[in-house]
Amino acid sequence: MKKVFEKEFRNMKLHTILDKSLKTALFSLLSLSLQETYAAPFAGTPVKENRVGVFQKIAKGTVVDEKGVPVPGVNVVIKGSKTGVQTDIDGNFAIEVPNASTILVFSFLGMQEQEVPAGNSSLKITMKEAGQQMDEVVVVGYSKVKKESLTGSLQTLDNKKIVDVTTPAVENMLAGKATGVFVNTGGGQPGSVGKIIIRGRTTVNGSTDPLWVIDGVIVGNSSANMNPADIETLTVLKDAASTAVYGSQGANGVIVVTTKSGKKGKAAINFSSRTALTTINNGNFDIMNGAELYDLYDSFANKEDFKNVWWWNPDLRNKNYNWWDNGTQTGLAKDYNLSINGGGENFKSYVSVGYYDETGAIKGYEYKKYNGLMKFEYKPNTWFTLRPQINLTKETTFDQQHSVGALYGNMPWDSPYLEDGTLVGNAPNPTWVNTTGSNYLYDLQWNYGESESYTARANLDFDIRFTSWLTFASVNNYIYGNYNSMYYSDPRSSSGEAVKGRIEDYYSMYNRVYSNQLLRFNKSFDKHSFNAVAGYEWNEFNSKYSNSVATGIPPGIIVADAAAVPEKVAGGRSQWAVQSLLTNVNYSYDDRYLGQVSFRRDGASNFGKNAQYGNFFSVSGGWNIHKESFFHADFIHNLKLKASYGSVGNRPNSLYPHLPLYSFSQSYNENPGALISQLPNPDLSWEKTYTGDIGLDIGLFNRVNITLDYYNKNTSDLLYRVPLPGVIGVTSIWRNVGAVNNKGFEASINVDIIKNEDLKWSVDANIGTNKNKVTSLYGGKTQIIVGDGSGIAGSANKMLTPGQDVDSWYLTEWAGVDPENGKPQWMTTDASGARVKTYNYADANKNQKIIGAYTPDFFGGFSTNVNYKNFDFSAIFSYSVGGEIYNYARAEFDSDGAYTDRNQMNLNSGWSRWEKPGDIATHPQAIYNNPSNSNKASSRFLETGTYLKMRSITLGYNLPIEKLYISNLRLYIAGENLFTITHYSGVDPEIPPINGAITGVATQVYPSTRKVVLGLNLTL
Repeated sequence: MKKVFEKEFRNMKLHTILDKSLKTALFSLLSLSLQETYAAPFAGTPVKENRVGVFQKIAKGTVVDEKGVPVPGVNVVIKGSKTGVQTDIDGNFAIEVPNASTILVFSFLGMQEQEVPAGNSSLKITMKEAGQQMDEVVVVGYSKVKKESLTGSLQTLDNKKIVDVTTPAVENMLAGKATGVFVNTGGGQPGSVGKIIIRGRTTVNGSTDPLWVIDGVIVGNSSANMNPADIETLTVLKDAASTAVYGSQGANGVIVVTTKSGKKGKAAINFSSRTALTTINNGNFDIMNGAELYDLYDSFANKEDFKNVWWWNPDLRNKNYNWWDNGTQTGLAKDYNLSINGGGENFKSYVSVGYYDETGAIKGYEYKKYNGLMKFEYKPNTWFTLRPQINLTKETTFDQQHSVGALYGNMPWDSPYLEDGTLVGNAPNPTWVNTTGSNYLYDLQWNYGESESYTARANLDFDIRFTSWLTFASVNNYIYGNYNSMYYSDPRSSSGEAVKGRIEDYYSMYNRVYSNQLLRFNKSFDKHSFNAVAGYEWNEFNSKYSNSVATGIPPGIIVADAAAVPEKVAGGRSQWAVQSLLTNVNYSYDDRYLGQVSFRRDGASNFGKNAQYGNFFSVSGGWNIHKESFFHADFIHNLKLKASYGSVGNRPNSLYPHLPLYSFSQSYNENPGALISQLPNPDLSWEKTYTGDIGLDIGLFNRVNITLDYYNKNTSDLLYRVPLPGVIGVTSIWRNVGAVNNKGFEASINVDIIKNEDLKWSVDANIGTNKNKVTSLYGGKTQIIVGDGSGIAGSANKMLTPGQDVDSWYLTEWAGVDPENGKPQWMTTDASGARVKTYNYADANKNQKIIGAYTPDFFGGFSTNVNYKNFDFSAIFSYSVGGEIYNYARAEFDSDGAYTDRNQMNLNSGWSRWEKPGDIATHPQAIYNNPSNSNKASSRFLETGTYLKMRSITLGYNLPIEKLYISNLRLYIAGENLFTITHYSGVDPEIPPINGAITGVATQVYPSTRKVVLGLNLTL
């Protein structure tokens, strides 16, 4: 606005002839006029000098921005009155005040408001951009708290630190950015969503997803498809002091999101565009070409088993159909966002629309997402504020995707096309070496799937201000969502031929009602400050679905009405509800001694009638040591010690685990029948997690900020399906059994290495470590062997046993290759109890043991940001050290000849295959139809999960073009996921979730993608 004033002033063509005093007077008049023209109101009243009482002192000074440039037109007001002045063209002001302790309020459009004592000397005030205000006030729980008054462990990220990668899912953006937050990104398929674990796994059977709270609304265990561009700040709550106020829903941590809102002043228009080219990144997983596969077969010790078959001949070396080249492409992702915000004293608005469109790097898959957000704030008077908002989301997919499994598995000797260019049909294929293989391209001529989902999230919130210190706040939210999909199998395809075509239609819908009614108390007197909240909360969820399958479809018809046979009909309904009473009190004495207590009582519908309600609490304290009179270390600008202890809860992932249930899946003579499927447990209660935390915040030289935290979490009364004898037809019952402990240390550091007007350079880094173990199990049991959760037959097992990690692998122990004969060896236990080597896999498999765990030793990220004049540069990396991945894909593609119906992988760097006596090798002798069991589940396929990944690197340039009414135009180029440094032999050491769970098992995954991005941000 200063530049607008100066432009208008220059247009008067008087500056060459007027003296400074006249110039200043004219500028003051002109600035007052322009304040009206450009809608920068001054507290709803004209700015004027006006005596109040008896003035005894003149306060004067200069107001500058962060670059030291004087700011004209800043409002300077005596707090609690309408008496004020404005700064002149040089940023100077002078105002009469009663005394030196009088508080002056400095305000200007687009900048933070400041309150400063008049003092006895000339003032120099530095105004900061309004966007930085969130660094001072943090949204936690159900209130806002000054950062220096926090006693809990949390981390806040602003929009710039979040939206730096091309993805529609907020979860994928958090990798490496917050201490103690471990993220498994969702892989490379467009629209995929990652999984988040905060401070380790506190449960063995339930969800590990954190709770998401958006604009004060508990929306569940995901980001609810919100548009990342609409985020103002995102805060990760980690310890009990921060999460206990959420009670039964805060056991896995809480992520609080505040979306952008309208700001007072002239309407601002922001537009962003991002276009990314995506390519497949297969990591170290290298599939053989025709010559390499021929050489492997030629090395088999038993070539006589196949050397006389029709397909074996040297010409195979020259057959090299590249299934990956045929099935992949350069994908394209487009991300556009437009927002308008502004308003006056009584009405503010923020409106945005977003569009995301990504075509997969594997051909045949397209994902689109549409977002719209409207937020308003209407203040008809001083005591009432109305805040309605509505958020709309639509997602669509088109799925005719090439088969990822076939791209890995199909042999380079087999082409999908005949010599005349027509497609080879499905199995059996007499023209293929793998005669049992299927040509997926044949079915893709006709078969496809499509889906749509819609979500509407609406709020009608309001505040009633009773006094300056007491407010009633009401949050009222309704969410409606529906999803529908259709999958079509043509009668000419192999999958639809037997039933003459198939159509599967699926439809589901849900609604969620959420309301909280809060009384907020905020009062300060003398050196005491209180911030408290008390309230009631209701959360209700209802859903239903229907699924129908019909067969006998004419080719090309995609509606079930034309079907000859109604093959299947299914459907269901579900609902749950939680109600809560809550209170939270923060206290500060002289900004030195800080205290906080919270209490919450939850009642949930999916617990037994004898234990339906649970109580959760937290207590915490903090000490701002740097504010003590005895503290004289000038180089330390912040030193806070904080500690907390409290409890949170967790509910089961089943809606009715406490009830007796019957299954109506059976029928007799066209009459429905019921079978008991679950036994009741009216005493089923909450998992409870008690967390202790101690932390230290350190600020040095006004350049270095360090945060250190140590925590200890104990979870008891684990919700678990305890096995039962199957004689009654029920094999398990839900009970509270067992306990888990998590301990960890977190550290983060931010350093402003250079900060001057032209050059700024900062570095951020964080590290987190978590050690978890099972401390007890049900009924005095010492161990429970469970599947790894992948649902893959023949994959690894995991074991739960006291003293061991929750994610411990329980496997046959691999003993390497015998150098004398090239045979595989395993470890077994002999009659004396000693561990000895054996060639017999079955014997070794009976004597499995715990070998490693998926949990990493430590993980985190680091980044750097450089700003030089109009240029900006940033780079973000994440890393994980330790932890064992079970690379199941090797059982298929590194099978030593066991699988002759699919391609094989090349040996990774440092690996070797046994060829002659005396060879020290990692791989046994390769044998056609390998009978040695060397590729069966064992610790052979456990590999390190250590990696360093480049998340993004960006170079941008900012162009202020005021003549075109453009405040700023930023152009940038970026690279995402360009490289990963790891010894892991698979596609990506960040293992995508399987069936919604983090398992640590690597299969034939959709690879992650590299992206090259061109973008622009435009502000009007």
